[in-house]
Amino acid sequence: MFPALETELKQQTLPDPYEDFMYHHLQYYGYFKEWVPPQPEYFYQPTGNEKVPEIVGEEKGTVVYQLDSVPSEDSYFTSSRVGGKRGIIKELAVTLQGPEDNTLLFESRFESGNLQKAVRVNTYEYELTLRTDLYTNKHTQWFYFRVQNTRKDVTYRFTIVNLLKPKSLYTIGMKPLMYSQLDASTHSIGWRREGDEIRYYRNNTEDGQQPFYCLTWTIQFPHDQDTCFFAHFYPYTYTDLQCFLLSVANSPVQSQFCKLRTLCRSLAGNTVYLLTITNPARTPQEAAAKKAVVLTARVHPGESNGSWIMKGFLDFILSNSPDAQLLRDIFIFKVVPMLNPDGVIVGNYRCSLAGRDLNRHYKTILKESFPCIWHTRNMIKRLLEEREVLLYCDFHGHSRKNNIFLYGCNNNDRKFWLHERVFPLMLSKNAPDKFSFHSCNFKVQKCKEGTGRVVMWRMGILNSYTMESTFGGSTLGNKRDTHFTPEDLKSLGYHVCDTLLDFCDPDRTKFMQCLAELKELLQQEIHKKFKELGQDMDLEGSWSDISLSDIESSTSGSDSSLSDGLPVHLLNTADELNQKKKMYKKKKRKPLQSRKQRNKQYQKSNLMQESKLTEDAPEGAGFASTLQKQPAFFKNSENTSSSMMKNEKPRLNELNGRDKGTSLGPSKMTTLILTKNKERMQREKPGFTVSCSPKRNTNPSQEPAPDTKPNWSRNRYPATKGGRTTAVVYPSLHIYTYP
Repeated sequence: MFPALETELKQQTLPDPYEDFMYHHLQYYGYFKEWVPPQPEYFYQPTGNEKVPEIVGEEKGTVVYQLDSVPSEDSYFTSSRVGGKRGIIKELAVTLQGPEDNTLLFESRFESGNLQKAVRVNTYEYELTLRTDLYTNKHTQWFYFRVQNTRKDVTYRFTIVNLLKPKSLYTIGMKPLMYSQLDASTHSIGWRREGDEIRYYRNNTEDGQQPFYCLTWTIQFPHDQDTCFFAHFYPYTYTDLQCFLLSVANSPVQSQFCKLRTLCRSLAGNTVYLLTITNPARTPQEAAAKKAVVLTARVHPGESNGSWIMKGFLDFILSNSPDAQLLRDIFIFKVVPMLNPDGVIVGNYRCSLAGRDLNRHYKTILKESFPCIWHTRNMIKRLLEEREVLLYCDFHGHSRKNNIFLYGCNNNDRKFWLHERVFPLMLSKNAPDKFSFHSCNFKVQKCKEGTGRVVMWRMGILNSYTMESTFGGSTLGNKRDTHFTPEDLKSLGYHVCDTLLDFCDPDRTKFMQCLAELKELLQQEIHKKFKELGQDMDLEGSWSDISLSDIESSTSGSDSSLSDGLPVHLLNTADELNQKKKMYKKKKRKPLQSRKQRNKQYQKSNLMQESKLTEDAPEGAGFASTLQKQPAFFKNSENTSSSMMKNEKPRLNELNGRDKGTSLGPSKMTTLILTKNKERMQREKPGFTVSCSPKRNTNPSQEPAPDTKPNWSRNRYPATKGGRTTAVVYPSLHIYTYP
């Protein structure tokens, strides 16, 4: 068992000023949370006749639900308490006057809920105001609320009146999500896309500060007296993550190769978890040869689609699939599945309790104010000192573009020209009906310098990406014009694993094939750009010298927000830390570069002391002769130390101990491991079952459907893996703070 985590399930902490927050874990959807609709859910097709409701407001309507004490931009987070407010929670919804009263009862004070106010403007029509991210006056996008006292076969209209983005997927067919408790309990139906007469438009009632936009839709509830929920996307809460991690920690098999740690505590005191996933190495050489892969999600709390992709990745990498075992043999995976638990719990869309977008502050020096990203960056920095990090990817959601795609960073080293685009291209071949390489972008903009993708790239990770997954669906292949389900997103997690194996295949045929294709695509793009400019250019021999940034458009279509800088109350703290840092650099002596230099300095100091003693002691020839022999000893000691330094490999604090020394380079060792696994897998044929299939049929295989497979050959590895030696038994996992 894992008592520490079980206790935390009951002890999530919430900001003190948010007194009306009524935290409780919603177990209403039970086993139907990941229910898959039997038929594809197609985009809504606008008719052009959708009604544009006039915003009435509470002056002419009746407020039926309203949060009173919501921290705004004028305040800032100071403290938290376990479980939120103590004592009786005030009832915010109106009181029904009798069984004939058909007023809907609203509620959003539950984990990840977001609704500030509901105004009844007609019998079956309601205007809804979303709560901004705590300690800000903006970032309204994510919504998640409950309604009760429904009536069947009546058309209701909901209009959200304070959205901030001029463009939205709702304009091109995206539908809201609805969940019915009665449907779940009687028909085993979970979340589904619902809504008619969907319209996204500008709100004409401006307050003189910023324009608002409205989302309106109509709905007919399936039952009388039902309890229903509406959401922007499939919720994935902090409690969902904790329950999943508890199952992993309690698994006698998975806990052998998945180490669970506390990376840090959030501002409110919630645990930010770090998973280290790798098979125990058989030798120190094999351990030293492993490269690292770093994956993170939910830095933006309202982008729950990132958690579903992460869930699919974890389901596969922790499975008994031969490919999963092979990946654990050759890589060390560092996974932070939820970077911003505070924001997820309180229902924020983009910010932490610092009131800032954490994905603009990865360069921060304020450890106490931005602990989650400070510790993540520090963990990756330490990891880079130990071994090569092959890939970093941060999972996000996108509210204005369909499909799934990556943002990367153009490489300036001509030796690795276009290499950062190979992984995305391979991923598009492995998931052609979901992933769009055409939507990928690799330009590094100045306004993105504080993002995880750019900061990790500047730290030396060539393949550093942001994965953007739509809130809507696909415009590609067999899934064209259909919404994504959790199962679709989970399959992307599998495809990330599958593509990693293609990317690292010792047979470089696929890699070189993709590189050649990328060069051809780039040539076409250059021709197109010059044609648009009305210029002709002979690209023979010189086209590869053109800067990629010059021909690639910016990521202006990205779901980005400009950094607001630091909150006022942190400006002085940042200035003081910067001053201390400068003073420390001035006073600090230049550090010695190696152990060899430190040994030389030590020897020099000792020899000077011994020489002084010799001069001061003219008598005692025996003692002098002993001193004369000392330099030879120190010389031997220096040679020994130097020899040890040459053979010493990076420190290892993973599952394999701290043994040092190896004669094989990482690339040779990786090839050796892959070759050995090929030989083992060819000797024995097994059957295996994988729990997370990206397709919805009775085939237990983890492989995607045949019509979604790439057209290149798939002879990378045999389909089985056997002959594994017995792994070393390690003690049960325990949570402890990452050093």
